[in-house]
Amino acid sequence: QVQLVESGGGLVQPGGSLRLSCAASGFTFYANTLAWYRQAPGKERELVAGITSTFNTNYADSVKGRFTISRDNAKNTLYLQMNSLKPEDTAVYYCGTGPGSRVINYWGQGTQVTVSS
Repeated sequence: QVQLVESGGGLVQPGGSLRLSCAASGFTFYANTLAWYRQAPGKERELVAGITSTFNTNYADSVKGRFTISRDNAKNTLYLQMNSLKPEDTAVYYCGTGPGSRVINYWGQGTQVTVSS
């Protein structure tokens, strides 16, 4: 079955960096679109970044220039490099896969990112 396992979250000060990872199994990783979403308390889950099987990427305006999504098909792993973190980036971050970055069929369990001094 499809499994997505996020890691790399934690507590970081404003201006700091984190790299999230998502280890995938149970599907044809290289052929699928993958995405990172986040959900802050009291808010809806929102798309952060997506990457297609041909390595095309898209980002939310709020993270452009600060976050970078990438994938390693040899390791079946998705990454999110987050730089210049802000308190408003605080959320649970989820990786997902589906036909498109806005059409997600499978989710990971999430990893908490907290940006605070």
